[in-house]
Amino acid sequence: MKENIFSGVQPSGIPTIGNYIGAMKSFVDLQDQYNATYCVVNQHAITVPQDPEKLRKMTRQLAALYIALGVDPKKSTIFVQSDVPAHAQLAWIIQCLTGLGELERMTQFKDKSAKNETVNAGLLTYPTLMVGDIVLYKAKYVPVGEDQKQHMELTRNFVDRFNSRFGGILVKPDIITPKEGGRIMSLQDPTSKMSKSDSNPKGFISLMDEPKTVVKKIKSAMTDSLGQVNYDKENQSAVSNLLVIYSNLSGQSIDQLVAQYDGKGYGQFKTDLADLVASFLEPIQSKVNQLMSSSDLTDILSEGAKKASQTANETLAEIEAAVGLRY
Repeated sequence: MKENIFSGVQPSGIPTIGNYIGAMKSFVDLQDQYNATYCVVNQHAITVPQDPEKLRKMTRQLAALYIALGVDPKKSTIFVQSDVPAHAQLAWIIQCLTGLGELERMTQFKDKSAKNETVNAGLLTYPTLMVGDIVLYKAKYVPVGEDQKQHMELTRNFVDRFNSRFGGILVKPDIITPKEGGRIMSLQDPTSKMSKSDSNPKGFISLMDEPKTVVKKIKSAMTDSLGQVNYDKENQSAVSNLLVIYSNLSGQSIDQLVAQYDGKGYGQFKTDLADLVASFLEPIQSKVNQLMSSSDLTDILSEGAKKASQTANETLAEIEAAVGLRY
């Protein structure tokens, strides 16, 4: 029997190349080894105001991206979170078993609440929905970026408490992050994580950026005055970040790339990286556009929701029985 993995991405914006390297690449790499379930977590997105029509489009586009990147619906279950009511149902139970202090300590809540004058309750409690997402599928492993480690610890702590109180129903998950690339940094600020919500669009590469945009962004990426392509996170953090991107998309090791560009400066290095990223994204974007205008995507998501619902409902029933909600 294959062990279970689960992961999901919010449709709050088009994922970046950092999201791909940090998590979504693993979706593809792991689907043969594990029983894989991948979700578009659209209910997470509404913790901040969303335009309904845009959210609908982004939800479908993200699902199409999963497939275009190589997630195979015949091997993996792909579905939209709101199509499986068990997620929201379980989140309420988890909220009632989670301390307020745990949620107030979550970094994303503290960061986002500091930037918004009005904070809704969902921004505080949505980590309990994330916990539910994982435990519903009894996931042993969760492929995510390093920025999700705090949420994973919340999940692991909840599972320990629940199993101690109600019996060993839930599976305690472990995080899977790539050896290199778990945290891709901004092209303009190597001290900050690459983010699709960055106010400076030059700081990130969207998976749907046009080739000419990709070239401009990489050629304008921050480097340094040393003029040498070295992997040195402390002294050449910006160049090291570009090397990680290059290595992940090319399959070459960082040592090979450093040797390849020894004495060549940054010009050729950036040109080659820009060409690599643009050529990598072009067929993905073509596949996304094809799926968005086809009924195939709707059929895949409908079938995925049915399959996910069967598993989720079984787990929810076990949990409800354990806490006394089944009589």
